Amino acid sequence: MTQPADEGSAHGDASSLPSHLLARGARTESRMVDVSGKPATVRSALARARVVFPPGVRQRALAGEGSKGTVTEVARVAGLLAAKRTGELVPMCHPLGLDHVEVAFEEQGDDVLEVRCRASCTARTGVEMEAMVGAALAALTVYDMTKGLDKGVRVESLELLEKSGGKSGTWRRPDGTGGSGASGASGGSGDG
Repeated sequence: MTQPADEGSAHGDASSLPSHLLARGARTESRMVDVSGKPATVRSALARARVVFPPGVRQRALAGEGSKGTVTEVARVAGLLAAKRTGELVPMCHPLGLDHVEVAFEEQGDDVLEVRCRASCTARTGVEMEAMVGAALAALTVYDMTKGLDKGVRVESLELLEKSGGKSGTWRRPDGTGGSGASGASGGSGDG
């Protein structure tokens, strides 16, 4: 059985290592960061992914021409479920009791569907990964539900748009693509 970490090691001062690494003698091991000493604060994060369709396919997909049902509602539920299970999917994430998750869709141009996921909670660690996983799985579900119309559908640009709370405070993507509302979307298909 592995014993608790030796704070001093061949790697020098343990404080010089990134928070997810632990020195054990001559080895460096991964670990989940101990957040027990941090205060719980209100946290929120907004992420997005873009689903790009071949010309004319997005309208057909959103009109229900695919064989798997209402694309945005199934994708919305997938994103909600994924955000809630992030701690089981991403090895170093802490399991969080989310207070709110919202998935919204916005049509952009003729062939893009933007998927946004906002997650929030009061916790000792951030919810950026929950928002990212929610947006990613919602976008993948859109792909799964529309690939029968055209295999050229693609998912791209998974990214954090903004986060708030915690020691580092508020951050917004410098290019100004973050949103200020619950979803950050300003309209379009299934927004809400």
